[in-house]
Amino acid sequence: MTDEAFSQAARTYGDTIFRVAFHALNDHAEAEDVMQTVLLKLYEHKKEFESEEHLKHWLLRVTVNESRHILRSFWRRTSVPLEEQREAAAPEDPERAETLEAVMALEPKYRVAVYLYYYEGLSAAETAAAMRANVSTVQTWLLRARERLRRSLNDEEEREGSVYVRPESVP
Repeated sequence: MTDEAFSQAARTYGDTIFRVAFHALNDHAEAEDVMQTVLLKLYEHKKEFESEEHLKHWLLRVTVNESRHILRSFWRRTSVPLEEQREAAAPEDPERAETLEAVMALEPKYRVAVYLYYYEGLSAAETAAAMRANVSTVQTWLLRARERLRRSLNDEEEREGSVYVRPESVP
């Protein structure tokens, strides 16, 4: 891969790599590390890609693999994260912020599947290929994620909408 082709790929797909890693890891610094690792692997990759789609699929696959590697690491399993404010900026729209917060609270496999399918616009088959899972498995994850999001967002609505009225104050 030429330096010019690498630079173009890094500019085109750098944000996508970061967002996929962030949705998998839910940590800004680790997502940056994954992005750097993926771009390094791209730079060192010797074979030519068949097409732009092949390059994108390869990058997503490597990003998911690197994210999983970090999730399985001994350090990640044994360390306790410090309570930090989320570094990612929340969307301006309160409904979108609430939805994003609910998505980020999902388990990693659901979070990544939702992100790839809904935010990146991949099909279920492309999402399955990127996550190295069966298409039916990804469809099940999406179904379960939607149900969990629905419950989470409805619970939030009920908590905000409920007003307690004492019985003696009712005429």
